[in-house]
Amino acid sequence: MVPPTTTQQLDTPVPAALTNPTAGPALPPPPGLRVLCVDDNEDAADSLGTLLDAVGCDVVVALNARAALARADEFRPEACVLDISLREPDWDGCRLAQTLRERPGGEKLLLIALTALGDYDSLERMADTGFDLHFTKPIDPQELFRVLNEFADRRHSENK
Repeated sequence: MVPPTTTQQLDTPVPAALTNPTAGPALPPPPGLRVLCVDDNEDAADSLGTLLDAVGCDVVVALNARAALARADEFRPEACVLDISLREPDWDGCRLAQTLRERPGGEKLLLIALTALGDYDSLERMADTGFDLHFTKPIDPQELFRVLNEFADRRHSENK
């Protein structure tokens, strides 16, 4: 049985910040971090967008892949939190992640899968399509903040 909330690093060892969930509350991500949230459940998408906006992130919420791609061109997200099971005939979160990854600058994106799927085949498929991390719903805001902070710190270090 999968615990209610789990985080799994898909290609690299689990970040130290995620191995000790009792380390205390994580600070919010740096203000202005651009995050694209995509979920076909409007309440889930809006809730996540509102949470990230409340802590200072610059957030765009989309309810489907086509809207996400159209908004991403102008918004230029740094991180994307994508639901895997989108109710679209030709799109799911994996195809969206792969498309975002293939666009100019896509190699620098932090792609986070957010889904109820946690079986091995689903995790392998998410890793193969370019996701960096997998969160099982419901997402723990503290874990998400830790991941976004680690990502922002790494980008800041690379740009020095």
